[in-house]
Amino acid sequence: MKNIKYTFAGMLFGIVLVKSQVLSWFRIQEMFHLQSFHMYGVIGSAVVTGLISVTIIKKFKIRTFGGEEITIPKKPFSKGNIYGGLLFGFGWALTGACPGPLFAQVGAGFTVMAVALLSAILGTWVYGAVREKLPH
Repeated sequence: MKNIKYTFAGMLFGIVLVKSQVLSWFRIQEMFHLQSFHMYGVIGSAVVTGLISVTIIKKFKIRTFGGEEITIPKKPFSKGNIYGGLLFGFGWALTGACPGPLFAQVGAGFTVMAVALLSAILGTWVYGAVREKLPH
């Protein structure tokens, strides 16, 4: 029962995704064909919101609801970032979905996206299995 707030937050986030049309395969294709600003505006506003939020968290030393300190570890750049970004972008362009909204797409009735969701889960499992062998 204590995690019910996260369920409601997830449901609210899903509704926002549906209403803002970021789940639409057509909107995503418009973005990749440089035919519409819609998705760039949504992504840009998310980046700005993230920057402001992280700045506030760091400046005021905000803690979690459980009282724990919020720390954001530094992540070194590697060529794996480029490979991962390219793979992510190709998958996004081909399927019309990035991993975050996959659940919302399935929940919105785009049942074919269950294949993409299962593929994302399988890909995550495979990465975990071969992670130690990859360049980092």
